[in-house]
Amino acid sequence: MTIFEAILLVLSPGLLAMSLAGVCLGIIWGALPGLSTTMAMGLLIGLSAGMEQNVAICFMLGVYTGSVFGGAISAVLINIPGTPDAVPTMIEGHQLAQRGEGGQALGTAIAASFMGGMLGIIVLIMFIPLVLSFALNFRSWEMFLLAVVGIMVAGSMAAGSMPLKGWIAGWVGILIALVGYDSIHSVPRFTFDSMALYDGISYVAVLIGLFGMAEILRTLPSRSAPTIPTKVGRIVPPLKRLVRFAPSATRSGILGTVIGAIPGAGANVASFLAYDIGRRRAKPDEKAKWGKGSYEALVCAETANNANIGGSMLPTLALGIPGNAAAAALLAALTLKNVVVGPTIEIDHPGLIYFIYAALIVANMLMYMAAFVLIAPCVKLFSLPRGILMPLIIPVCVIGAYSVKLSIFDVWIMFAAGVAGWLMTVFRFPVAPVVLGVILAPLADENLRRSLMIFEDKSLGFIASQWIGTVLLIVILFVIFEGVVRALRSARTTPTGDIPAE
Repeated sequence: MTIFEAILLVLSPGLLAMSLAGVCLGIIWGALPGLSTTMAMGLLIGLSAGMEQNVAICFMLGVYTGSVFGGAISAVLINIPGTPDAVPTMIEGHQLAQRGEGGQALGTAIAASFMGGMLGIIVLIMFIPLVLSFALNFRSWEMFLLAVVGIMVAGSMAAGSMPLKGWIAGWVGILIALVGYDSIHSVPRFTFDSMALYDGISYVAVLIGLFGMAEILRTLPSRSAPTIPTKVGRIVPPLKRLVRFAPSATRSGILGTVIGAIPGAGANVASFLAYDIGRRRAKPDEKAKWGKGSYEALVCAETANNANIGGSMLPTLALGIPGNAAAAALLAALTLKNVVVGPTIEIDHPGLIYFIYAALIVANMLMYMAAFVLIAPCVKLFSLPRGILMPLIIPVCVIGAYSVKLSIFDVWIMFAAGVAGWLMTVFRFPVAPVVLGVILAPLADENLRRSLMIFEDKSLGFIASQWIGTVLLIVILFVIFEGVVRALRSARTTPTGDIPAE
């Protein structure tokens, strides 16, 4: 079976309908605050168990593709990211929505998501051996440093010139994530003999609280209603804008694909890194808009997290190692169909890998079309009067926090995180780095402990011989140096007694 024959097969009415159903369900799911792509994939595995193999693959890939984009809808319209990787989209997109450009922001996000998805698929098809050979060099030490790079990038998320606040917020997120048994030696940390803390603190509950409940606490007392477009207006972005930001989209798409090919990294790392790298490489006039509503920043974040889909399929299909949690759910769905992925997939299941390629291509195209159709009802829903909309969001936040572990304790964590997020906005601390720290801390903690065991009784020269690790160390030092220089420059230009603007 060739790729063209596979596309024709996926375009058959039955498979096309199931792919479209998966895409629409994924978009709606992703738009609901706090309901992650991983949660969608995990909960729908049971539904796919009763489907025929090809139908299940089309359905699950449709959900995967749709839910990754869906998080951008609530992020732009109500300042609550539907999925964790939509946080950079929220930072820029909601600023645009407040200026009455919500339709354009969502249209740009759709176009960027489509470009990122297609770029990831093209890389998946053409460069699978090259990308895999690079990704396989990321061992425990390199994975730890990659997580630290992501956390240090948090300093750049502090608007203005206060990276210290961003770093403090990021390391607070790490402290939250370290609660519970450690993954290597099963030693309880910061549990205070409370059984509820032995299993750690759910990052989903923290995410919903910091952005969902905090936004409710911030907006409900306000006398002025938030600016949410009551009419969609023009959604399709002008071609001139897409051409202008094509280099940024290409760079972010390649980055998202490579990050996706590194097992465990995920779309969260991809979107945050692409956002930060895009800010550093932006032209001065565009750079001034970052954090205040930049279309280029929106393109970078959305392209990267959608390109991550194709990247995550690389290790999943070629090695049987899921690139992220959502890919692990897809792997579980394939296992239910007695499909063993890995180096022998083309021998054991001839043509299956091309069918998966084709299903991804069709799902990405359907996402592009369905997103434009679903934006209008989503805008109408989120433009309801604040007195009606906010009380509707509260039970969604409660259900989202409770559904991860079916734990009331997570609901209380969500409320506590909401109060903490509101206080952070009052004292002008960035909230996004906390989420990044919570997400990346388990990755950093486990890989640091494992690498220390590997490096035991070895010289520093052995550690330095890991060239990717050396490059990442240089990147970390550069980020710290750039942040300190930025803070010192701001201190020199700010009058005594004034607080630097953020």
